[in-house]
Amino acid sequence: MGNWIINNGLTSFILVVWMGINTFLFVWFYLFYDLGDQFFYTRHLLGSALAWARAPAAVLNFNCLLILLPVCRNLLSLLRGSFMCCGRTMRKQLDKNLSFHKLVAYMIALMTAVHMIAHLLNVEWYNNSRQGVYDTLSTALSNLEDTDNTTYLNPIRTTDLDPQQIPTYFAFTTIAGLTGVIITLALILIITSSMEVIRRSYFEVFWYTHHLFIIFFAGLVFHGAGRIVRSQQKTDPPHNTTFCKDHPEDWGRIPECPIPQFAGGFPQTWMWVIGPMVLYVCERLLRFIRYMQTVRYRKIVMRPSKVLELQLVKNGFKMEVGQYVFINCPAISQLEWHPFTMTSAPEEDFFSIHIRSAGDWTDKLIDIMQKLPEGAQGPKMGVDGPFGTASEDVFDYEVSMLVGAGIGVTPFASILKSIWYKFKESNPKLRTRKIYFYWLCRETHAFEWFADLLQVLEKEMEERGMGDFLTYKLYLTGWDQVHADHVKVRFDQDTDVVTGLKQKTHYGRPIWDKEFEQVRKENPTSVVGTFLCGPEALAKVLEKKCAKYSDVDPRKTKFYFNKENF
Repeated sequence: MGNWIINNGLTSFILVVWMGINTFLFVWFYLFYDLGDQFFYTRHLLGSALAWARAPAAVLNFNCLLILLPVCRNLLSLLRGSFMCCGRTMRKQLDKNLSFHKLVAYMIALMTAVHMIAHLLNVEWYNNSRQGVYDTLSTALSNLEDTDNTTYLNPIRTTDLDPQQIPTYFAFTTIAGLTGVIITLALILIITSSMEVIRRSYFEVFWYTHHLFIIFFAGLVFHGAGRIVRSQQKTDPPHNTTFCKDHPEDWGRIPECPIPQFAGGFPQTWMWVIGPMVLYVCERLLRFIRYMQTVRYRKIVMRPSKVLELQLVKNGFKMEVGQYVFINCPAISQLEWHPFTMTSAPEEDFFSIHIRSAGDWTDKLIDIMQKLPEGAQGPKMGVDGPFGTASEDVFDYEVSMLVGAGIGVTPFASILKSIWYKFKESNPKLRTRKIYFYWLCRETHAFEWFADLLQVLEKEMEERGMGDFLTYKLYLTGWDQVHADHVKVRFDQDTDVVTGLKQKTHYGRPIWDKEFEQVRKENPTSVVGTFLCGPEALAKVLEKKCAKYSDVDPRKTKFYFNKENF
């Protein structure tokens, strides 16, 4: 339990607070509408469906306030910089922004479903009351005159249509009904296109449908303007509900029972969402300004395994290790932006990214670059960023474990390059004294573009007598018989047949229990930062190992897990 608290305590506390606020809002507004005297007559028409419609609406307002904040990348980068003095635990929460964004979205989907079902029942009961299906009181309440368009209770005013068609007519001709339909359809498209299988295989579908959030928020702001949920107003003389509910025929005839007056509540949703909407508009304006800034190509290189390296230059661009940028190529799409971790070091006068063929957009970009004449500038490129990630904190730890899978090695390329520059300049601020680097790849060609950097680092460490500073292990998880025969013939060579490095390539996957045990044994009193850029399945394994091998004793080894999130 102590180990779990080390890695997940603050995250769990934040989730408990979030869930507590949601629960409080639901219960408070449920009781408000279920017990409030001003809704006595409204409850007579609708029953408990009134409270079941309004309580989810309050939770929706709160979560719609939150949903945009985790995707304000510049705001998060600003907060991350502000939290540099607050410790790594606080900054780690900002790296889970997309997980929180999804969690809030699930809550919005759930509350929308409850809100919609309750209002569908409400419309049906309003219609039945209007048709005189229920008791005398329901009929009297539904037949109240509408002299000032403010005094009625039942929002269904139409009586000259087929009763079966009235609910549909109401849904598509009123502000509340029409905006509700639009909001629901937009939300269904946004959520279904966000499923992992669609996002990975059809990113463009995910990208374009996600921008329906503009329609969603526009509809949300106007949704409450329909004011279909109405409450009883005070009159002079007051309407005695306890007595008058049994004598609707005397309303307006005796002093105790003046005709009851009703009014819709003031729309409140816009007050919840206006702040985040303004912040997000500022976010998009800043992105547009960055998009308009000129980006020049320094070098374009095609690496093995269909990996494209772009070295770019942009005035005023400053980065830290492990950060990422969003790239837009108008020649392919004016609207699509894709995240890529930078592989360059802050000490270099350019920034570089490595792009693997992984879909339509990347395939088109690689095809464009391959057709360029030697030395030519590529197409116009928009760059937004840089933005902070968990890898920024790598130098805050005395010992770091870096785990990359496939192209997921890119943030660690930046880190290792920066280390090389720091050693070259004898930087006294370098706190890190030991790095363990693991790279898992399915094919041998993937190692080639990164092996040069490792060779330089290997040589640099040896020359400085610091061969123990960097321990790296490369794992090949896929091979054929031809490769196996090739390795057998040359297994006794001093350098590896795949990478040319002195450290031999391992075959298969790491035995993580063995690796963590070794790190703990070699660093008995250290805080170890474990960084991953790779698949979710591997993240779950490493997170469990961090908890398993952390010691509750503060004087002994502790592992902190960090994962790149895009």
